[in-house]
Amino acid sequence: MARILFVLTGADHWTLADGTKHPTGFWAEELLAPYRVFVEDGHEIAVATPGGVRPVVDEASLAPGANGGEEGAARARREVAEIPQLESPLVLADIDTAAYDAVFYPGGHGPMEDLASDADSARVITETLAADKPVALVCHGPAALVATSDAPGGPPFAGRRLTAFTNAEETQGGLAAKAPWLLQDRLRELGADFVEAEPWGPHVVVDGRLLTGQNPASSLPLAQELSAALR
Repeated sequence: MARILFVLTGADHWTLADGTKHPTGFWAEELLAPYRVFVEDGHEIAVATPGGVRPVVDEASLAPGANGGEEGAARARREVAEIPQLESPLVLADIDTAAYDAVFYPGGHGPMEDLASDADSARVITETLAADKPVALVCHGPAALVATSDAPGGPPFAGRRLTAFTNAEETQGGLAAKAPWLLQDRLRELGADFVEAEPWGPHVVVDGRLLTGQNPASSLPLAQELSAALR
């Protein structure tokens, strides 16, 4: 059994280029699919957020269209409500990375607001990778990598293969033109070897102990890769 730390956004909005606040949070599937995998495989799970705030689920991720219909939407809402670790998350600044075997970052647009510039999150990522333990990030979760750009020696993902929510997906989702910056562009600017696949399909990239998934559909296969790496 391994101990896995989920790092979730504490933001409930994403500030767009014109200053308006787009309601968001974490994306339900990107938490639930990995959570199910890790529980079924017998791993122990903890959740941390900036300041220990209770994370907010993006309501759009609980809509029937995002869950295969009304039944799936009801199940997702129920499962989010039943995760005990979301009630009182750990404070990210207090995390001792030595206590965990892996770290997992779900997305949603929330990480673009807070984790992309959070020094505590950057420390968790850099320390975990330096200890040769896996860090997995999905969709907008890789925005947390941006905060590591000031790490000694440069960002730990520079020159490494990875993926994340793409410009094409952001455009098709309707927010690219309003975004203050685009995740694919920023990661490439910081030296990532960004590997893009077709929009919306499952796509996972593994480069050593850095594991990334492109979009919500990549959550399950990414979690399966991480759980396999912990056996």
